[in-house]
Amino acid sequence: MQGGGNSEHAFRGAQRHSRNVRLMRILIPAGLGLAALVILVMTYFNPMRLLYKLPSDLGTLVISGSKITMESPRLAGYTRDSRAYEVNAKAAAQDLTRPEIVELKELRAKIDMQDKSAVEMRALGGVYNTKSEILTLGPGIRLTSTTGYEARLAEAVVDIRKGNIVSDKPVEVKMLKGTLNANRLEVLNAGELLRFDGGVAMTLMLDPPAKAKEQNKEQPPAPVSQEAAAQ
Repeated sequence: MQGGGNSEHAFRGAQRHSRNVRLMRILIPAGLGLAALVILVMTYFNPMRLLYKLPSDLGTLVISGSKITMESPRLAGYTRDSRAYEVNAKAAAQDLTRPEIVELKELRAKIDMQDKSAVEMRALGGVYNTKSEILTLGPGIRLTSTTGYEARLAEAVVDIRKGNIVSDKPVEVKMLKGTLNANRLEVLNAGELLRFDGGVAMTLMLDPPAKAKEQNKEQPPAPVSQEAAAQ
């Protein structure tokens, strides 16, 4: 009988582990979705483009030598499936001598998910190559979900064409009841495959067995002395 209880406890633990993995598969690719939003926004935050095609109310343009910088750009709207998003940065810069490179400082992006939760991404910086469609984020990348999950990365390289993310630096994921640490993260095909490599360590806080909970409930309350009752 005891072996059956242990098996049930292990099964419940495996179920919880699977749920944590599924939620991580949502959190990290959600960051990819945010990165895609960043690319969309860069089309509008492109300082050179603003000089010719767009009004300047998206931010203040500063020209210094060959570099054009837009200060405090911000854009908000809705995706095709009616999910709200917002992206802003402290600055977006482009050098006339390297027009294919767009630099962002203190990037913040937020998007609503289908389950009514929201995911937010913050990064201290980002560099986007418009020719290769490669976005390099970092340092200080932080993904947070209103469901209680959080991921921290030192750097992430996003291939917009392929829908892939690669981070060759330490990654930490905090779940509701556990943590996962790895030295490398790879997300392929917009989240179809999520791979952690290099010194992977997962810590899960399992609930106590149901039998232990029942025993705690069955224990009578501690007796109260007459002196305490009189007081």
